[in-house]
Amino acid sequence: MTIAYWTLAGLLALFYVYAGTLKAVRSPDQLRPMMAWVDRTPLPALRALGVVEILGAVGLILPPLTGIAPALAVVAAIGFVILQTGAVAVHLTGGDRRIGLNIGLIVVAALVIWPATRL
Repeated sequence: MTIAYWTLAGLLALFYVYAGTLKAVRSPDQLRPMMAWVDRTPLPALRALGVVEILGAVGLILPPLTGIAPALAVVAAIGFVILQTGAVAVHLTGGDRRIGLNIGLIVVAALVIWPATRL
């Protein structure tokens, strides 16, 4: 179970550190080719989303690694499921039907929840 957690959580954390860093530091013009929805999102909300993604990634890795409050990993995984559910809604309301990545991230985050409860 530990191998499953670290594999899935590690991949998820890497993705969210990357995506969160992009949202936190790049301009909307730089993000537009990858994320069509940035035009409908205020810049402070975009930056906050990036920070939340980075903090969630830290929450998946640091608590179980240190043994301090490992239940926070469960909270982070649930948070990512909620975050991506909102992302699907944003894509669909904007007329963007490219939600495959979002669905995949929901599945991986959901799969991380159960092994995270065993840490």
